Amino acid sequence: MKLLLRNAKQLVTCSSAGQPFKRGKEMSEVGELHGADVSIEDGIIKEVGRNLSLANCDVVDVSDKIVIPGFVDPHTHVIFDGSREKEFAMRAGSKSYSEIAANGGGILDTVRATRVAQKSTLRHLAATRIEKMLRWGTTAIEIKSGYGLDFKNEVKLLEAAIELKDEVIPDVAVTFLGAHTVPPEYMDNRAEYLKIVTDELIPYIVEREIANFCDVFCDNGFFSLEETKYILTSAASYGLRLKLHADELTSSGAVMLATELNAVSVDHLENISPDETEALSASNTIGVVLPAVAAYLRSKPAPARELIDKGCAIAIGSDFNPGTSMVDNMQTVMWLAISMNGMTVEEALNSATINAAAAIAMSDRIGSIEVGKRADMLIIDAPDYSYLPYHFTENRITNVVKNGTILEFH
Repeated sequence: MKLLLRNAKQLVTCSSAGQPFKRGKEMSEVGELHGADVSIEDGIIKEVGRNLSLANCDVVDVSDKIVIPGFVDPHTHVIFDGSREKEFAMRAGSKSYSEIAANGGGILDTVRATRVAQKSTLRHLAATRIEKMLRWGTTAIEIKSGYGLDFKNEVKLLEAAIELKDEVIPDVAVTFLGAHTVPPEYMDNRAEYLKIVTDELIPYIVEREIANFCDVFCDNGFFSLEETKYILTSAASYGLRLKLHADELTSSGAVMLATELNAVSVDHLENISPDETEALSASNTIGVVLPAVAAYLRSKPAPARELIDKGCAIAIGSDFNPGTSMVDNMQTVMWLAISMNGMTVEEALNSATINAAAAIAMSDRIGSIEVGKRADMLIIDAPDYSYLPYHFTENRITNVVKNGTILEFH
């Protein structure tokens, strides 16, 4: 299929000038063009410029529209069963995240519901959630396991995620998060569960090719720095790329570990220390900020303003999950990043596109409107790109373009 988008009122490329991501001051540049065309062939961007021609193609006049890259959500937990709205009410009544988890709520509540659910049910639930995300402009998504917490159920979740690659339109990156928390049956024998993760699950996952990344929740009450290093070192030895939940509840030193192990991303960062900030800024690890979590938990937001000013490469994600962020809309995440984390509109847009793509190691093919990349774009009926986070409750996307195809929603 050939497609020509003609004469965009405003075309925002989010180009990173040949680099895999933007960092520091570079995040203020979005590559704004006016009256530009985009030619697309076989799902790939062929040219970006003015007065382009393309033989035997469909032409779409976007002279009154904004065109931006499709959003990339680099941190989600969309595969689960059950609901935790009661915890939301408990937190509103002053119960903390840690208190709820210590009394059997939190992650373990979702684990109980997810373990008894059939894989087909979980896949259907996740596909429905991803469809909603797509309508709000998310054209690529990361999916974590972590609600199985035993061999059978972690594999079930990863298989469901891999099968979703063929069922949903957005690109899918899959992350193994068997170390989300210690399951109740191993609370008195943590070492045995670590062995299951490193000696049984990781080798099986790699052999079956059912995950791209390995992640660990390193924080007080979950996995220690030593346990985290043990798991991630094992994962790296088998060829899995690394991610890390870090500094959500406390400053644990996990960011230092992530940079030492050359992790692709380190996520949360609400309690990152000054030393960790310096280490992150000197690394190629993407810091993923999750604004909706701080909003749900009424907790301190990650210091994105400081991190960017120090030269870090920052992305944003929804952290869509049943307990601390039922946000499926990256436009809302952008608004929160601007309002709570101190980002500018331009920084938030780059964080939701090119840098988010880098956080799932896909920025070589998605995340910006550049020649040679996939044609994943959003056509928007708005006066300016800043209108999206400004009026985040109103979806002004008129068309989602995925791999050069204009999608139709019913």
